[in-house]
Amino acid sequence: MLDPRRTQKIADLRAAGIEPWPPVRPVPHTTADCRAAGEGIGAPGADRYTLAGRVMAQNEMGKAGFFILQDHGGRLQVYVRQDDVDAQAWDLWTRLDLGDIVRVEGVLMRTRRGDLTLAARSLHLAAKCVRSLPDKWKGLADVEFRHRHRYVDLFMDPDVRRVFQVRARVVGGIRRFFDERGFVEVETPMMQVIPGGATARPFVTHHNALGIDLYLRVAPELFLKRLVVGGLERVYELNRSFRNEGVDLRHNPEFTMLEFYQAHASYRDLMDLTEELLCGLAEAVHGTLEIPWDGATLSFARPWRRATMAELLAEATGLAGDALTDPDALARAYLRVRPEATGEPMPATFGRLWDLLFGELVEPLLREPTFVTRFPVEISPLARRCDDDPRFVDRFELFAATWEIANGFAELNDPEDQAERFQEQVARRVGGDAEAMHYDADYVEALSYGMPPTAGEGVGVDRLVMLLTDRRSIREVILFPTLRPTRDPTTLQGGEPSGEPGIGPP
Repeated sequence: MLDPRRTQKIADLRAAGIEPWPPVRPVPHTTADCRAAGEGIGAPGADRYTLAGRVMAQNEMGKAGFFILQDHGGRLQVYVRQDDVDAQAWDLWTRLDLGDIVRVEGVLMRTRRGDLTLAARSLHLAAKCVRSLPDKWKGLADVEFRHRHRYVDLFMDPDVRRVFQVRARVVGGIRRFFDERGFVEVETPMMQVIPGGATARPFVTHHNALGIDLYLRVAPELFLKRLVVGGLERVYELNRSFRNEGVDLRHNPEFTMLEFYQAHASYRDLMDLTEELLCGLAEAVHGTLEIPWDGATLSFARPWRRATMAELLAEATGLAGDALTDPDALARAYLRVRPEATGEPMPATFGRLWDLLFGELVEPLLREPTFVTRFPVEISPLARRCDDDPRFVDRFELFAATWEIANGFAELNDPEDQAERFQEQVARRVGGDAEAMHYDADYVEALSYGMPPTAGEGVGVDRLVMLLTDRRSIREVILFPTLRPTRDPTTLQGGEPSGEPGIGPP
């Protein structure tokens, strides 16, 4: 909250010759530099260190005092003594508040308790904080506050900063992995005339100059495969995608995906590649393949389990043989799990019923990393049919901690088959399925020029970071998650007065 005592301090500081928001001055060192240099130090050294950071704690003791300075390298204790600094610096020390950003120069020493400390020789204000910091225990327990004020969450909680540092390492690690294997990083359109690449409801916008509606992409898949047709036989994109769907612990309307495609590779090759990628990331983050998760551990030790969708459904339902593809038998199995659905219309095909049963019975059991393979063709409109049974496709999904982490398959490269499947999707849209795909004539034309046998995959980066940082909510790994506005957002723009002196819109 805004503290009127702090706003009064703005005038008081200026009256004392201290500018609350002075121009920039160089900051050559960090707290990490000081910790590295402080190994074995005892008495104050001769070397000077200049740091800048936020005041996170204070302890005044008459003519001396301590405060904790926090910068991007961590935290360090600072000792301020009246006899060691000039009059203006001491005056500033007596006026400092928690949250103020300061620039301090001093020498390293250790206290009687052995704590590494910077003994200040000069102290300057770098930026005044005019809002009171939240109570460390009560304020940060408010999850809604944390997500709406991520900037406060970040400087108040080192563990939150660690999550996003891990995220940056994961994204960097993904890039290095694919660059080292000859993949080309590309960028594809985020606004598309036809949304494609996934069965999902898109966001719609309008281009004024062209006078057309455009869609925010639900996936980059069809554009990436056009590039494979064009001869870029190994491509990847770390992309932002958008789906106009619900918000829950694992879904945010705006999210990050890795998609990659490799010509002359099978979906089995991609499963091997995915194991290698994720195991490398796990070791980079944790130094081990045993990943802390929900009070226990997940083992990323290779090889990971691989099982067909039919095998896992047979284990969960007890059905076998022809019963596994009998819609009536499957519907009865579903109603045993969801009796409240009695009387509701059931899907007429075994593929749709498999999808329902898999979500109810199998997914909650897939804790350790597991590749699920061989999906029904009707729920896989872009995948190549299996050679031994055209009812199924060469596809896999990777599950871990009961979540879907990745989805990959041998790409359908037969233009006639793809055209027929697009037509089926269009029929579903006409029937009321808002998530069914559009007919993309240009993509069918691209396939008619010939796409080599190709395997492709999408990996949910947000969920992967959740997995590697032991987080249950996707909002914990997205810096600015989508939230319902608490008030009219137009009042927060254009410098509307807040009614509070000396400060802009809250």
